Amino acid sequence: MSSVFVIEDEHQIRELAVRALAEAGHVVWSDATALGGLQGVIENAPDIVVLDLGLPDLDGSELLRMLRSVSDVPVIIATARNDEAEIVRLLDAGADEYVVKPYSGAELEARIRALLRRAEAGGKQSKLEVGELRINLRSRVAEMGADVLELNRKEFDLLSFLATRVGEVVSRQELYAEVWRQPYGGADKTIDVHLSWLRRKLGETAAEPRYLHTVRGVGVKLVDPG
Repeated sequence: MSSVFVIEDEHQIRELAVRALAEAGHVVWSDATALGGLQGVIENAPDIVVLDLGLPDLDGSELLRMLRSVSDVPVIIATARNDEAEIVRLLDAGADEYVVKPYSGAELEARIRALLRRAEAGGKQSKLEVGELRINLRSRVAEMGADVLELNRKEFDLLSFLATRVGEVVSRQELYAEVWRQPYGGADKTIDVHLSWLRRKLGETAAEPRYLHTVRGVGVKLVDPG
């Protein structure tokens, strides 16, 4: 049995979500405000947070930032803002998944199940080592030799996902789907930018790669340089 905290100010939507999740077997808490939700998440330590953006006291994106300063709990953004740039920004800011309003209880439950499966898989393999690179998935710490790498949330997610597939070429489409939770790619440079940041922090360049190798027209792979 898992627990979910729903932060949503629209009474009808909140009640629909709470009822659907409770009927699916989850323990569910809810609140209609950002600050009340923040306090509830801290006190109850749920497995998943469902976060609306249009809250009466703070914008949900600001609450997401506050949550990320105190917790690594997976967050599903529930939004009517079906805008690609906004969704990418929120995922980069620390959201793990999103659902666009109006959504059904079945869709929300399916997304929660997917997040829980990913969390469970990460828990089974909590530490990864590739050459001098060491990644602790539970504490979300990556080290290179004796140095701790200063990675933002998406940099860590990207690096750790590639580390679970050492030596395999992972397509850009799969990275969008698994790391950014986006079922599309196109001309967006998000992956290129994050790979560039990671290479700099790993002490390499695209011209002289050690760990991160781009296979032109296919994808990218993480390898052991030793």
